[in-house]
Amino acid sequence: CETCSKEEAKYRCPRCMKYSCSLLCVKKHKLALSCNGVRDKTAFVSVNEFTDLNLLSDYRFLEDVGRTADAAARLPTVHSPTTRKLLCCLRNKARKCDIDLRTLPIGFTKRRENSTTFNGTEKKFYWHLKLVFPHCHAEYTLKGVPDDKTLADILKPYIDPVESDPVVCQRLKIYTMSPQSDVRILMKIENRKQNSIRYNELDASRTLLENLKGKVIIEYPTLFVVLKTLKSDMVVLGQ
Repeated sequence: CETCSKEEAKYRCPRCMKYSCSLLCVKKHKLALSCNGVRDKTAFVSVNEFTDLNLLSDYRFLEDVGRTADAAARLPTVHSPTTRKLLCCLRNKARKCDIDLRTLPIGFTKRRENSTTFNGTEKKFYWHLKLVFPHCHAEYTLKGVPDDKTLADILKPYIDPVESDPVVCQRLKIYTMSPQSDVRILMKIENRKQNSIRYNELDASRTLLENLKGKVIIEYPTLFVVLKTLKSDMVVLGQ
């Protein structure tokens, strides 16, 4: 068992492939790794390991996607002039700030999740934002983040040894115990080939708006918070 290291393993998680010996250890590993236990149908499988079962799984997955897209296209909200007008307005405001904001069709998870708004009176974006801490397998979703807030202030409740929440601090212990100078904030560059994934490194001392200028955003920004000593598998553009 990869959780307690005491008993013989009986179960294997379909998602992360961790071995467990009991229901208690299964629950513990799900909590520790934020694992939902559901097999990732889009996970990479090498040609050498590809079997008829993988082919059948892919075929069924594509069928499910087709049915979901067809059902989404029938929703009344897709044809709502109000919805289209609001999205068009949001994209135009972003374009004026030199941000290439792109929205997905109704039915996509990111489209349903996105709560980004633009306040016309304050002339300010309030972003839906996702923070990913890959070294701890943790993700946090923030809503209504003002665009004039610096990235350092956004991260304080998570990785600051003094100001962070005790529960969050314990979960992100590897970050809170590392020097702040080792923390790097990356954002994936969109519209690149799958075998050429690159990231932009953001400046924590600058505002969210300043960091997003000149970049392509699909629905909302997703920021990867990594440590300089452990980010070897995430290639920054230009390296």
